[in-house]
Amino acid sequence: MNMENYFTEHKGTGVLATADSNGRVNTAIYSRPHIFADNSLGLIMRDRLSRLNLLDNPQAAYLFREDGGGYRGVRLWLKMTGESDDPEKIAALSRRKKGEEEVVDKEAKFLVYFTVEKAFALIGGEEVPLS
Repeated sequence: MNMENYFTEHKGTGVLATADSNGRVNTAIYSRPHIFADNSLGLIMRDRLSRLNLLDNPQAAYLFREDGGGYRGVRLWLKMTGESDDPEKIAALSRRKKGEEEVVDKEAKFLVYFTVEKAFALIGGEEVPLS
C-alpha cells in the first residue's frame, strides 16, 4: 500500500488510540494523516490527552474507516518519533480554514510524527504490505 496515494484518494473517519504509562487507553477522532517522503506520517494535535499519553508511551494505533458502504479501511500500528510546534509548518499542513476554529485556535498545536510499524486491513488479520 502506498500510504500517500491511499490517504489522498480515500476520505473517511480516523480514530487514534493511545495509552498512558499505566495502560489506560484513550481514543480520539483524527483526520487523515499527513504522509511524508520517508513514509512517516504526521497528525496535528492539540495539547490534550492523546498527546500527553504519547509523551508517556510512544506506541499508538490508528484506525481509518473509508466513507461509503461496508467496512473498508486500514489499521496502523504507530510509534511516535518526534513533534514540532512550528506554527508555519502546522499552518501549511492544516486542512481547516482559519475561520472555522476561532476559539479553539488559541490552543497550542503540535505536529506529531510517527513511523508505521505495521498495517492491517480494517477487518480481519491480513497484514497490508507498505511500499
